[in-house]
Amino acid sequence: MTTLWDTTGSAVVKELAAQRRTGGAVLSGVALTLVVVADEGRVTEAEDAATVAAEQHPCRILVVVRRQIEAPVPRLDAEVSIGGRLGPGEAVVMRMYGRLALHAESVVLPLLAADAPVVTWWHTQPPARLAADALAVIADRRITDSTSAPDQLAALRTRAQDYAPGDTDLAWTRATAWRATLTSAVDSVAGRRGDAVRVLGGRVEGAPGSATARLLAGWLSSRSGAEIDVVQATRHPGDTGVDSVVLQLDQDEEVRVHTDRRGGAVISQPYRPDATMALPDRSLGDLLGEELRRLDPDEPYAEALEVTTGLSGLTGRASLRSHVWVDPAEQDGRPDGPDGPVDAESVGDNSPHGAAPTVPPTSEGTDEVALAGEHDSPDPTAPEAVR
Repeated sequence: MTTLWDTTGSAVVKELAAQRRTGGAVLSGVALTLVVVADEGRVTEAEDAATVAAEQHPCRILVVVRRQIEAPVPRLDAEVSIGGRLGPGEAVVMRMYGRLALHAESVVLPLLAADAPVVTWWHTQPPARLAADALAVIADRRITDSTSAPDQLAALRTRAQDYAPGDTDLAWTRATAWRATLTSAVDSVAGRRGDAVRVLGGRVEGAPGSATARLLAGWLSSRSGAEIDVVQATRHPGDTGVDSVVLQLDQDEEVRVHTDRRGGAVISQPYRPDATMALPDRSLGDLLGEELRRLDPDEPYAEALEVTTGLSGLTGRASLRSHVWVDPAEQDGRPDGPDGPVDAESVGDNSPHGAAPTVPPTSEGTDEVALAGEHDSPDPTAPEAVR
C-alpha cells in the first residue's frame, strides 16, 4: 500500500498504474467499480464490508471520505493498494478536504474501471435527492440503507419520493432470507394441496418502526393483494426488526414462521410437523455482496416501496438522473438550485455530505493541515479542483 499525502487526482491515477505494472496483474479483470461514500467514523466498517463483497465480485474499490468541507484550501490524501488489506483487487481510499469534497467526482471519474458498471454505496446519510451527489449520477446502481436513519419510516418515504430504477436499499436486502423462507412455506402448502394457494391476510410481528419489517409487509401485500400489517412483537425482534410472520390462507389455514433465536426459523403449517430452516443474521459485507449480484432495476423492491409509502408509479420513472448542484458552503446558506435559491433548512438533506462537517466531533479543530491550508509541495500544473 502507498499513501499519498496532499496529492492530486492525476498522481493517484499514476500511482495505481505504477503498482499495477510492478506488482503484476492480481485480477484478470473487474466486474464493476464500487464507489463507497463513508463518514470518517465508519470508514473501517465500510472497508470491511467492501472487502467481503470484493471477494465475491472482483471489483475496483474507491472509498470517498468527505472530511472537512470548511477547510480553506482543498486537499486530497489517498491510500492506493493492489492485493492488500482491501481484498485481492485494486483499492483507493480518498480523504477530501475543502471545496474538493464538493467535487469528489473530479477525482473518482479517472479511476473508474473501463467498460465496467459503476455501483455507488452510501455508508452514511445519503442526500434526500441522490441527483445532488454526482457520484449517484455516474452510477448504474445506487445502494442506500434506511436502517441507519434515526427515523427509518421517514427515510423510506424520502427514498420513494426520489426513487429511480437502479436504486435499492440494504433494509430491503435484509429481508431476502425472510422472503425465501415464506415463499418456501407457501409453496409447501401448495404442493400438499396440488393447487394454488391464496393469501387472504396476515401480519408481520416485529418493530413497527423498522424499515425491513415495513418493506417485508409491503412485499407480501404487493404479491398477494391482501393487507399485511406490521404489529409490535412480544419479543425483541433482533437486527432485522422482524420476529415472526403469520399468513392467513384460503381454506381456513394458517402458516406461521418465527425465529428460534439460534440462527434459524420454525415453520408451522397445517397437517405437517414443525420444520426448521436456517435464517441467520448476515453481515454487512454479505448484504452488499448480494446487491452486487444484479445491476438491473429491482422491481420487487420498487413494488414493496410503493405499498409501504403509498406512492405509485415508481417503476415507470426514468432511470437517468441529471446532476443538481447544491452548494452548502455558501456564506448565506442559500445556494442556487435549478429552480432558484434553495432554502437553508433543506441544504443538509440535499447536499451529498450534510450541512455539518463530516469530521467526528472529537476531531474538530485538530487537523492542522486542513485548517491552516498549507500544502507541502503544490503542483502548479494540477487542475484547481484537485490540488
